Parts: sequence; C-alpha cells; structure tokens
Amino acid sequence: MSSATASLFASVALAAIGAAGFAYTLTHPGFVANLANRLVAETPAPGNDIDTANAIPGSNPNPVAAESAGTASIPAGAYGHFETEAEINGRSVDVMVDTGASLVALTYEDASRLGIYVNPSDFTHIAKTANGTARVAPVTISRISIGDITVRDVPAVVSERGKSERTLLGMSFLGRLSRVEMRGGTLVLQE
Repeated sequence: MSSATASLFASVALAAIGAAGFAYTLTHPGFVANLANRLVAETPAPGNDIDTANAIPGSNPNPVAAESAGTASIPAGAYGHFETEAEINGRSVDVMVDTGASLVALTYEDASRLGIYVNPSDFTHIAKTANGTARVAPVTISRISIGDITVRDVPAVVSERGKSERTLLGMSFLGRLSRVEMRGGTLVLQE
C-alpha cells in the first residue's frame, strides 16, 4: 500500500470519527452541555487555584448559593436532563424540564392520576415527539408548582395512552417565569 493510499484511509477514518462525534453531540445535547459546564466550573480563574489534594471527589468547588423565595434550583441528572418533582393541581408528579416543548405535555397515565380525564374525541391535535407523532388532547392545568414557584392556568396537552414516557414541563410553564437560567449544571427558575 502506498503512503498516499494509507494517508487517504487515515483521513477517511478521521472524518468518520469526527462525524460520529458530531452526531452524538446533536443527539445528546444535554450530556455535552453538562460536560462543558462541569469543565468550566472546575477550571479555576487565573490566580484562584483549587486545592485538589483536599478536594472531595465529585464535589463542586463553586456550589450554587441558596436562592431567594420564588426561585427553584434543579441540578442536572442523568445525561444532563433536568428532572424534578412538580405539584400539578395539588398532586406530585415527576417531570422533565424541556425548553424544546411548546406546551406542558402530560402522559395519559399522569393525567389520569391527577384527575384530568380526556375522552377519545378530545384528541384533536397532532404533536411531533421524540418517538414520532402522537395525537394529543388540549387541556388547561389550574396550577403547577415547583418549590415556591406557582403558575396558574397553564395550557397543556395530554398524550394518547402509551405514546409518551414522561411528563414534560414545556414553555407554556417556563415562558411565564421571569428567569430561566443555566448555572454550572443547575437550572435556576425564578417566578
């Protein structure tokens, strides 16, 4: 094999590895953002050395300060997703914060547990989800609370039974807040 052929194969292999990394970045943005935030948080500013000999493994040298009333902090979980417990119409529900979702999207099962019942004829809209398209039923949620934050009369949808895996806290809730900010692997919400 000539050196030109070997060089061509090496270039193609390097391009394939780069394309695979780029594809992973596009399909796992939360993981990549969380990794970048951790790297930034662990890099000391010039003149502010971190004592790594006495550091606790996995600890953040710059912890987020306690927030004021009307503010909630949600640490990133697995793969950089922001998952928390919300109170919807007075009942606890596990939710994932999703800025890519236009509306709060309840699973059929969570809606039933919350006392939000829909009829088959209520599924009048189509939504594009990570799992394809699904029929959804528009509803209005009386009250959603996370910590000290409460938003009332929130437009939402209920997905068909079995069409979504988790309830998403979308922009119909987040857009009513005064602040939604990422801070070192923590999502800060302010009423």
